[in-house]
Amino acid sequence: MADLSEAIYVRQSKDKKDSLSIKGQIDLCRHECSHPESALIYEDKGFSGKNTQRPGFQSMLKDVKEGKISKIIVYRLDRLSRSIIDFGQLWNELEKNQVEFVSVNEKFDTATPMGRAMIYIIMVFAQLERETIGERVTDNYYTRIRQGNWPGGPAPYGMVNVKIKKETGGTVPSLDYTDEFEVVKEIFYRYALEDISLGMIASDLTERGIPCKKRAAWDNVALSRILHSPVYVRADQEIYYYYKRRGIKRFSNAPEDFDGTCSAHVVGKRTGNVRKYTNLQNHVISLTNFPGRIPSEIWLACQHKLEQNRQVGNAGKGKHSWLTGLLKCGECGYSLTVRKWKDKKYLYCSGRGNLHICSKKSFHQKPEEIEYEVQKELEKILEECNREQLQMPDGEKEKQRQQEIQEINEKISRLLGLMAEASEISMKYINQELEALDARRTELMEAYSLLDNSPPAPLGACITGCPDGYKYPDRKRNDQGIIFGQLEFEQKKLTAQAFIEKIKVYDDSIEITWKI
Repeated sequence: MADLSEAIYVRQSKDKKDSLSIKGQIDLCRHECSHPESALIYEDKGFSGKNTQRPGFQSMLKDVKEGKISKIIVYRLDRLSRSIIDFGQLWNELEKNQVEFVSVNEKFDTATPMGRAMIYIIMVFAQLERETIGERVTDNYYTRIRQGNWPGGPAPYGMVNVKIKKETGGTVPSLDYTDEFEVVKEIFYRYALEDISLGMIASDLTERGIPCKKRAAWDNVALSRILHSPVYVRADQEIYYYYKRRGIKRFSNAPEDFDGTCSAHVVGKRTGNVRKYTNLQNHVISLTNFPGRIPSEIWLACQHKLEQNRQVGNAGKGKHSWLTGLLKCGECGYSLTVRKWKDKKYLYCSGRGNLHICSKKSFHQKPEEIEYEVQKELEKILEECNREQLQMPDGEKEKQRQQEIQEINEKISRLLGLMAEASEISMKYINQELEALDARRTELMEAYSLLDNSPPAPLGACITGCPDGYKYPDRKRNDQGIIFGQLEFEQKKLTAQAFIEKIKVYDDSIEITWKI
């Protein structure tokens, strides 16, 4: 501490008769210094205290971080800042560097218990101010959405941010269509066709030199984001019932307002690692102040197709490796597929072959070698899961099934309640959802009937500690649990998908991202 200096900070925005001058502040602060003649002086004359972007303040902060200062003395707290939040951030820096703080006018010194107590009180109010500002920002955001205004941020592909005039005067934020919307329109109409996939559209757009929003190449993620968004659709009654079926409870507009003249906007906070548009229960939907251009029947056909993709999954298509759909290129991050030629298997990067953005020509590791390493890791996890499953009492298994059946029954009841209001198009989607729920309920009920007669985990039983929804394969299982090496090809594939998020493949190593 002997090598450190005391610092005096002074500020005056304007020369006023009732305002203490820079020199007067320095003289008062010197009385609090142990060595007044050697104190460092930092001053900001002609600067407001509304923020900390002042040369003298920033110079002092730099010296604090470099460990040159032991104490800061000010005439009044507002000489440092008029914002409690800014002072709170400064105090965190002072505390980290063990710098004391003295305010002459407020009579507190952080070297004393009372001075530290004052700082803590200020910090409490700083946190309150931060939270209040956050709430105001959030409330303002949702208010703009409920009024139909675009809440801000980058415009979706094929659109641009604009201002439109209100009837009462003034302007509000909105969106307008650009020439790129013709690409959006093509995407919707092509994907609505039965034999067209996301991959086919992505490859075609990339080959034609049509750039994506943030990069030259298109992929399934970029297309899916466009297809899911309701900002393009003519939001009519069919769209209202679709989102009601999806579980949205908060509608900013009445059902009769969904007349197809505007598009819609869905916003809400996602929990955990849940993908956007997957769980909409905590979301709100509002009509916008600009028109939609995609007919609702085309948009709904695309949603139904996307839902089928999510249920089936692309990882189920591979026939040369049970890791298909999980392998990713370590260089570009895009999917790797396993191909076969003359009885030899090799890895093929879609980022290079389909999107032309990856320079990786080949991989040293063979698919069989990767499968061997992944299988060893899976067997370790399954061994632990098997032990937990065998220790799990039958009563707990039954409780899990009862809970899932109850949830399914509640969903079915909600869907049945919607049928009285549904039109022909929305009725089709309701019936499809009812069929899927009923099939799952039947599966659970059949599993119940096996519970008493099959102690070692009946068909459909979930493993404790394993990913949600993982089911024991119905074969190759004994009293010791599931044995991965004895599973058939499709069973290995399903098991890998249940436990593994992705596998990045590099020249001489792999990186497994687990779901557990």
